[in-house]
Amino acid sequence: MSETPGRLEPCGIEENIPARLRLAVELALKLQREGRGRRTVTEIHHERHEVRVMNAHFSLKLEGIDVPIFLISRALSGEPLDGEEADLAQAALAHIKVETWLDGLHDQGLLPVPTDVAFLREIHRRLYEGMPRSMRHLEGREVVPGNFRDTHVSVGQHVPPSPDRVGAFMDHFQRRYRGLAAGATGRVLALPAAHHRFSYIHPFQDGNGRVARLMTHAMILRAGLSDQNPWSISYALSEAHNEHRSYHEEMALADTPRQGDRDGRGNLSLRYLEHFTEWFLERMICEISNTIGTGHASPENLVEAAAE
Repeated sequence: MSETPGRLEPCGIEENIPARLRLAVELALKLQREGRGRRTVTEIHHERHEVRVMNAHFSLKLEGIDVPIFLISRALSGEPLDGEEADLAQAALAHIKVETWLDGLHDQGLLPVPTDVAFLREIHRRLYEGMPRSMRHLEGREVVPGNFRDTHVSVGQHVPPSPDRVGAFMDHFQRRYRGLAAGATGRVLALPAAHHRFSYIHPFQDGNGRVARLMTHAMILRAGLSDQNPWSISYALSEAHNEHRSYHEEMALADTPRQGDRDGRGNLSLRYLEHFTEWFLERMICEISNTIGTGHASPENLVEAAAE
């Protein structure tokens, strides 16, 4: 297994972008423009709060941790909780607190490049410092907030880079996505690829999925896709939104090695990255569309809607 950062390539779709993906990007931007001016500042503030709750609930659920929304509401109201309920609520509140911090940075014009290494470590640090002690251990080892893992791991069939190579892979990740996420189109098109490639590296001992989705939330803010029309990326990616394969199955497919000479020039499959990008953008578009009520929610009319 290659231990050079080039193992991540292709990190994005840079040449001969398929027409369907171009249209998907255009539709995402178009839908967000259509959502402008539909809500008051007070309504946006309220919906942002709801989105934070949804992101916490569904992001944890994607990790197999079920925190009912009613329990999150009780915790937010200050109601005393005990035992397992208290731990579950604290995990959700930690997620909400980090997302509130991200939203605040964006509002102040201070949001860093979301794919920068130092920023991702800070997201993890804040998330895990807020976690209950019962959820700060994995296989008997304490998860150190903000620290890269120091052990070998496997995720299903995938074997991420060795711990002593994580830093080099993350430096490559930072450098590549600084370039790939340039411009309005790049900021949208880089979202799915960065989400997958970060998870492929699996830099932390635990919490990689949650950090990936918080990073993606920050990238969505930076792309201008939720300023006046807040929506939940974790809900969009949840299994309830997928008629064919689950989020985890789609992520695993994007791990596929290159399939012959006509499948790009990198270590990983360009064809499967394009597929994952289309799936991811469809989920985003469905959620944006449903939120603003434009009627383009079905993935089947993606191209038709973009071409209008």
